[in-house]
Parts: sequence; structure tokens; C-alpha cells
Amino acid sequence: MKKLILIFAIVFVIYGCKKETAVKQTATTTTSSDNTSGSASAGAIKALASTPASVLQGVNWACQGDNFADTILVLSGLTSADSYATVTAKTNSILTSLQSNTGANTIRIPVNYPTTSQSWWNSYTAVIDAATAKGLNVIIGCWESKSSEDGKIDNTTQFWAMWQTVVNKYANNSKVYFEIFNEPHGYSLTDWTNICAQWLSNYPSVPQGRVLVDGTSYAQDVTGVGVDSRLTNCLLSIHDYTFFTSSSLTTAYSWETRLAANVGSYASRTVLTEFGVTMNSGENFTGAIGGNEDIAYIQGFTNKVRATGMGSVYWPGIRTGDNYAMETLQGSGNSLTLSNNNTSGLSRLKYGWGVGTGGTDVFYSGAYYRFLNMNSGQAMDVNGASTTNGASIIQWPQNGGNNQQWVITDNGNGYYKITNRNSGQALDVNGGSTTAGATIIQWPWNGGNNQQWQLTSTGTGIYKVINRNSGDVVDVSSASKTNGASVIQWTWNGGSNQQWQIIQE
Repeated sequence: MKKLILIFAIVFVIYGCKKETAVKQTATTTTSSDNTSGSASAGAIKALASTPASVLQGVNWACQGDNFADTILVLSGLTSADSYATVTAKTNSILTSLQSNTGANTIRIPVNYPTTSQSWWNSYTAVIDAATAKGLNVIIGCWESKSSEDGKIDNTTQFWAMWQTVVNKYANNSKVYFEIFNEPHGYSLTDWTNICAQWLSNYPSVPQGRVLVDGTSYAQDVTGVGVDSRLTNCLLSIHDYTFFTSSSLTTAYSWETRLAANVGSYASRTVLTEFGVTMNSGENFTGAIGGNEDIAYIQGFTNKVRATGMGSVYWPGIRTGDNYAMETLQGSGNSLTLSNNNTSGLSRLKYGWGVGTGGTDVFYSGAYYRFLNMNSGQAMDVNGASTTNGASIIQWPQNGGNNQQWVITDNGNGYYKITNRNSGQALDVNGGSTTAGATIIQWPWNGGNNQQWQLTSTGTGIYKVINRNSGDVVDVSSASKTNGASVIQWTWNGGSNQQWQIIQE
């Protein structure tokens, strides 16, 4: 990290917010960790595999300066002089506001050795005690020091001692989760998984279903830790930001694809414990993406979190002076409250949690949409990316092609024309047929009723697509899940092959 000062300076100018670990770095170090000290409590290892990641829905509560610190960690809104009683009062006030504003059920907070080894620990525990008393889950994650910041444990003796202190107090609290180490980018996969396995061995009283293992590098990829049989019962922690890639990804689909690749088959175990963008710029995160990378990122990630049952914890929910913050601290003394910085950003965060529509109930001018069949998961596609009049509509696995993207335009009286981005032609029932089984094609727009469609919600973001001329719905023939299956019209029967998730590209 110390070698990347210039890069970090550029990142800070652009983003002015998040933290100093804002550049993706490939870890090549192979130094082994010292796994001595911090003796474990006696007893069998508690392997709890039943904790679903989706349980964890919340935000990070971060320090005003930086979670990377050489001294004690003091969360935004607190002071180092606060007593246990004062921290309790402030925490209750802040978290009451957080729950009311966001519906979050989880906070993620940092810990380090100075915090647990000094008298401040007594005060700091008031955050955890007050949060869990309010029914919130608390993820406690270990951050390295500011002076090191090399993606490695600063001092292994202190590391094990720190965790022993935390485990002694909270192992039996079912609301407390333990994140072994934040962003282990200084370790090879082998060294990192060995450290995690040692952690489980050292602290067998902690149910493994309440342990989070960060992915490799800056916690960007959990596939390597996910496959390790020693960690099978643990949850996984992943981070990603727009500045973690040198590419400009300007569609929701591209961010969905990126996250899917880095999560692999471990979505049910994975919590997106850090993700965020600028929330005080006035962007409409539920609106048309229009090539805006931040909007594409938020929509893509929250789409994927919701669809796959991941957990998500936004960075940061609370942090004074951070442009990414979802909430702003207000008030004074012990009477501290929060206000939302971006209603649309919060809407998308909650959409990822399975709450609300996140803008999926509005069709925006200038937006491009995918129609994903609820039975097969495949996209409505113009066969062969044809631009020819009369080309057939099929289903095909998503690939981001323009022939799988559609413009939805209000045609009045509750009907829409649906135009293919690639060809510019309209979705059409062949020959204006009213017969069940007639094929769906593309055809130049002529305003006919067979080119007009009613979109009727059957669930959040899910629609039946009804032809104005026939009254039949768009249907994947015979409920097929085969690539290239025909899209037809058919009498509504409620089948999942007649329902489509409509989301922005």
C-alpha cells in the first residue's frame, strides 16, 4: 500500500471519501502467520452451517478518521472520553434512528488490539451491548493498523489476544458475528486460509456460522476461500467498489456478471460487507442508468444480492465526512439522530434486502430493459441478433447483447410499445393473430394493437405481458428451459413461463 501513494492521492481527489485501500492489488506474498498464543477455550468446535447470509442486512458504522488506526477505534458520534453509560445512550439514539430510517438489522464495526487492550474497551462494548439489546446483529471485524496497512496482521500475538478478549465476552451472544480480518491482500490464498483455519481451532466456542472469512486480495473474490473444506461452515465476506476495476462498467448486467464471477457458487454463504458510491451528489439510483457507472453499479449489485439471497452491509451507513455515507449524523450530546442522504440509494439498498420495489415499478424513458423469464431465467432475445422484419423472438441466456435489450415506451391508455435496441423494431404478434400459440416476432412499428402491450405486475419487478389485440400473454412455448425455445402468445394460466422479470440493462 505504501508504494501506491500517488494512486491513492488520485483516488482521493476523485472520490474524496471512502478509505485508503481504494486500489485493487494482487497479493503475491507467501509469508506464513505465527499461529501461537491466544489459547482456545476447551470444547468441541461448534460447526453451525445453517446461518444464511441473507440474514445480515445493514450498514457499516465507521470511525470518523479511519478504521485503519494505530490507536483505539472511536466510531463517528462517539468520543474517546465517553463512559459506558454515555456510549450506551448515544448508541441507543443513533441506532433507533437507523432502524427507523432504513430498517437495517445489522451493523458492522471495527476492532483492533489497542481498542481491546485499553480501558476504552469497556466503553466500546456498550455499542455491541446496546445494538444486540435492540435486536440488531453486530459484525465485529479486525482492521490492521494505519502505520502498516499492508494487508497483513500487524502482530500475531496481539491479534490472537485481541480475539480472545472479544470471544470471551461475545461467543455466546447469537447476535454477534466475528470477521477474522478485513481485506487480507498481503497474503496468498494458502496462507490466508491457514490463518482462518487456525482461528477456528483457537476459538472453538464460536459457532462457525457466525464467523466471516474475507475473500482474497481486498476481499474481492470468495471462490478460493469458499472451496476450502476447513471453512465450509463459515460465512464469506466480499467487497467491491467502482474503483476496484480499471474498466468502466456502465450497465447493471456488467456489475451483476462481475459479482457473480467473484462469488461463484457461494452466494448463500456470502455477505457483501462493503460496497458503496457517492450518496450526496443527487443521483437517482432508481432511475434510468443512461451510462452512469454509479447507478449501474448500485442497481446491478442490489439486483444480484436480491436474486441470489446474499447478505449486504453498505459502506458506510454512518461515518462523519464520508461522501459515500447513507446517513448523516445530527444533534448533539447524547441526543444524536440520522437523516437519509439519498432516498433512491436507500431504496435500492432495501431492494437488495428484499424490501420494496427499488424503482422496478416504473419504466423510464431512455432506459434499456431485459425481460428475464421466471421459469428458465433466460432473456427475451431477437434470434441471431437479426435486424430483419419478421425475425423470431426466442429465449437465450443473458449475454448483454443489444438484441436482448428493449425500450419500453408509454403508448397511452395503459399500453406500451416494446422496441428492440438492436433492430429498432417493435415486439409484435405475427400477422395480428388472436390464436393461442401464434409466434412473437419483431416488426417495424405501425401502431397496430398487436404491437401494443399491457404490463401487469405479478410480483415485485415481475410482470405478465398482455397483447392488446389478442388478450393473450407472452409465453415461452411448453415452459421450455432450452436455449432458443420459441416465445409465443398463450392464454394466461399463471405459469412461471408466462412471467417476466423486467430490469434495466
